[in-house]
Parts: sequence; C-alpha cells; structure tokens
Amino acid sequence: MSLAEEVLPLIRTRADLHRWSAANAHGSTMHDAIDLLESELHTVDPAEAYTVTHQALASAIKVIARADDSSGVIGDACRRLLELHPWVAADAHVPPAKLVKWMMKFQFDGEVDFFELDPVAYAPALGEPGLRTYRARLDEIRAALPPKPDADTWRDPSSHARWVLDWNDRRLAVLDRDIEAIIRTHARDRRVAAWLQDTAEAFAEINEFDLAIDWAQQATDFSPGHQSQHAAEYWCELLAEHRPAELLNARLTVFRKWPSSSTATRLHTLAAEAWPSLAAEVTDTLSAHPAEAVTFTLDTLRDPGLAWQLAHDLNLTNDDVWHKLASAYETIDPGAALAIHQRLVDQLLVETNVRNYRYAARSLAHMRTLAARSGKAAEIDAFIAGLRDTYRRRPRMLQEFDRALLP
Repeated sequence: MSLAEEVLPLIRTRADLHRWSAANAHGSTMHDAIDLLESELHTVDPAEAYTVTHQALASAIKVIARADDSSGVIGDACRRLLELHPWVAADAHVPPAKLVKWMMKFQFDGEVDFFELDPVAYAPALGEPGLRTYRARLDEIRAALPPKPDADTWRDPSSHARWVLDWNDRRLAVLDRDIEAIIRTHARDRRVAAWLQDTAEAFAEINEFDLAIDWAQQATDFSPGHQSQHAAEYWCELLAEHRPAELLNARLTVFRKWPSSSTATRLHTLAAEAWPSLAAEVTDTLSAHPAEAVTFTLDTLRDPGLAWQLAHDLNLTNDDVWHKLASAYETIDPGAALAIHQRLVDQLLVETNVRNYRYAARSLAHMRTLAARSGKAAEIDAFIAGLRDTYRRRPRMLQEFDRALLP
C-alpha cells in the first residue's frame, strides 16, 4: 500500500461534521494520519512525500471548511500539516514559481482565511529567486488595493488582504534580520503591550537577545493590564536564559507590580538564600490581599500555623481559601478547624442548590471523622441534627445526607 493510500483516506471524509462530537472524532483520525505521515516521510521519495503532504493539506482545508471545529482538533491537524509542508517542499525541490503561485492562492483566495503561511519557513524551498518573485507578487497585490476606508467606515472589503500583507511584512522583516523593519512592523504605533512583546519575540527569533529583553521589559512596563503581565513572564524567561544575574530583580519588579501568591511564589523559588531579606516586604505587600497572603503562606511557605494567624489578622473572607486552610490546620488544632468547616457548611446551605447539598454532605461526613478523633463527635452529630430540623422541607438535601450516611 502506498503512502497516499495509507494517509489520505484518514484525512478525507464525507461525513456530516457539523456535530461537535463527529468533528472531534474525525479530527482525532486526522492526527493519526499525520502521525503515520511523519513516521514514513524519511522512507519514501521526497517527491512522493511532498505530493502526499500537499494533498493531505488540501483535503484537511476542505474538511475544516465544513466542520464545527470549536474544540480546535481539526485546526490543530491543519497546523501540523502546514508545519510539514515547507519542509517537504524544500526536500522535494518543488519549483519556486509553482510554490509561489500556490502560496498566493492559499493566502489570498483560499477556502478558509484563518491560517497563515510563514515565508521564513518557506525560504529554503523558495531560494533567493523564489523569494524575489514572492515579494514582487505581494507588492503587486498591495499596489492593486483600493485606499483604506476612513476609520468610521464599518467595513473594509480588503481587510483580509491587508492583514495577510501585514503578516508577510512582519515575517519578511524577521527573515531579513532587519531591525528597523521588525520594530516598524511588529511594534506598529506602540499602543498595545502585546505588540511590544511581538517585537521582543521577533528579536529573540533572530538571536538579538539584548533587544528582545529590552522590548519585553517595555511590554512589562507598559500598563498594569493582563498583556503586560503576560509579557512580564516572557521577560523573565529571556533573563533566565540569557542574563540570569538580573532575574531576581526582575521577579521582584513583577511581584511589586502584580502582588499575588503566584508572583510571590516565583520570587520565593528564585530567591533561595536571599529570601530572608525579601520576606518582610512580600508579607507586608500581600497583607493588602488576604486570600493571596494566606494562599502563599499555606502553599509555598507550607506554614499552616502562620497562615491561620494571617487569616484571622487580615479578616480573610474567601470561603475557598478558608476551606483549604481549615483542612491543612486539622493536624494542629482539630477543634478550631471543625469550627471553620461548620461555618462553611452553614453558608453553603443558605442557598437551595443540589451541588451545595452534595458538597455539604461530604464535608459533614469528613467532619464526623475528624470529630471522632478530637472528642467532638456528639457536638457535630447535634449540629447535623439541627440542620436536618432547620431544613426539613428540603427533601433533596435530606436525601444527600442519607447517602453520606449522616445521622
């Protein structure tokens, strides 16, 4: 059986893929096909490998065009084929003119418009002559576009073409290792933190790590928003690899800007012997965020006694954190932990909710086990009896209590 006969039937289908489950099932089969294709690429003639990959990609695009791919399974299969395609094209020495023609059609006149091609990946297959042709074709398309509508015009008929051109401008700037072009095409007007991170990632791609670190820091400093917080992690990753001596200060900067249990944990993990000099600042800063302070103390410092004290001193109101803390504190003071569990069950049962009933029943069963070890069994059983009486008109709650074998 040929490679095409093994692979392509697993990519293609006539089934109705508008159902989510059917689309996911076929997407899984497509991944099996790509696994097979990847395993066989080195055993067949490069021309055959390219032909099968190219046909598989074309078929995959037809499949996703009529599928409910809300889970992204089919889309991920398409991306795998898109990653393979330039590599097998180079190995098969596909004529550059033929490849350029296909790349233009795929990007500007394809069946779907939510995948991009990377000219950096295709550069080995295109060679210098092919890249010149590719750039010329992009310029022709750019020149043929009508003027961009005013900002208050709700629709631009050429928006997709403009997006593809912008994408290619960014990737070709990376291919050319053109620093000014990378800044112009990636940072744009510098009004969005994510664009500054894009610039940093482009510089990292061409091994300009000092520039990458600088732009990642600019993205971090840009705003207190989530994009800057995401950029901060990338900044720290770059420093960890290329300037480790600067990483601790960067982690401290990130914690000060976004104080949380997670940023404190990353700082603590890195600080090692320097932690005693930072501990007071971290504790003081997190005290403005009781749930974060208790979570950090409990999960990272692994000090349930201190976490218990903080929870009371800081007037912790987060029930989820209280539950986690009470569970950890049981080994220190079972009676105190039981009091917290009791309060949380009372709060759960204020609302008539089946999920709350189940959770409360499980919690009460655990409390009985804990009470048996702490001399409070009668007290907890009396508490359960009181709940049964108070909520005697909630048959579903009583049913959950019975299932948990509560008295």
